[in-house]
Amino acid sequence: MKVGVIMGGVSSEYEVSLMTGREMVKHLDPNKYEVIPIVITQREELVDAVKGLDFALLALHGPFGEDGTVQGTLETLGIPYSGSGVLSSSLCMDKDLSKKILRCEGVQTPDWLCWSSMADFSEEAVEQLDYPVMVKPVSGGSSIGVEKVNGSRELRSAVQKAFAEDSSVMIERYIKGQEITCSIVNDELLPILGIEAMQGDWFDYSAKYEAGGADEQVVALPLETLEQVRAGAWASYKALKCSVYARIDMMLLDGIPYVLEVNTLPGMTETSLLPKSAHAAGLTFSTLLDRIIAVSLAERSSRNGGLVHVE
Repeated sequence: MKVGVIMGGVSSEYEVSLMTGREMVKHLDPNKYEVIPIVITQREELVDAVKGLDFALLALHGPFGEDGTVQGTLETLGIPYSGSGVLSSSLCMDKDLSKKILRCEGVQTPDWLCWSSMADFSEEAVEQLDYPVMVKPVSGGSSIGVEKVNGSRELRSAVQKAFAEDSSVMIERYIKGQEITCSIVNDELLPILGIEAMQGDWFDYSAKYEAGGADEQVVALPLETLEQVRAGAWASYKALKCSVYARIDMMLLDGIPYVLEVNTLPGMTETSLLPKSAHAAGLTFSTLLDRIIAVSLAERSSRNGGLVHVE
């Protein structure tokens, strides 16, 4: 089976995507797959780059790669791909919309505000959230453009930096608690990881991608809290119509889980959380990729009336 590992893209997460892609290429079993690394730097390159593939293993992150655009193109071309479909990818990429859906479904998520321009931005409205707050690009990832703001003096500068990354910006109430992440693969909730940044007080870009940047271990939770975490993870996964695999990030405060976001193409670098969670479940990186490919093929086949065929 000819598997193209699609990496790079056109977002600010280009370098992270390359790290994910290279790690995937390294761990794909050459006895099972003909592995073709494909680096995309412009949107127009995708159609020609994927010609002749039996399967597209997506290592993309951020807009274009993770927001349903690539997924829709591949569906049009009839090429099966990894992970969630067009709708779920689009919903999860938009943090404002996904949080609205989660709240409608009764899932706890931190209070937030959203703006589409600096002209509409209101410092007075942010005061109602109480400091500190997290300033985030609505469609960003990997904590790029994200800042923790402790007071009004820092606010406008942080918002301007976030607008430099995206056309919409979200300001979210900061939850001071234990950060955890829940990975779901093939309808199985993998061991839950607790996350502690080794420097600073939140899980920023360097904590995510630098070796030793964070302590990430399987966490033992009280039974009542564990049940709430599991329920919140599954409710989020289903409400946002995820399939194949996803990672749900949460904060725990007084035993209550608050969902921060749902990632449909979570990082798969050597320091990434999903592979660590899979390892704790007894899955090697290669086995994890095998499972993602097999389940993705079954998912695409079921949605296309069994028309997916690979040699």
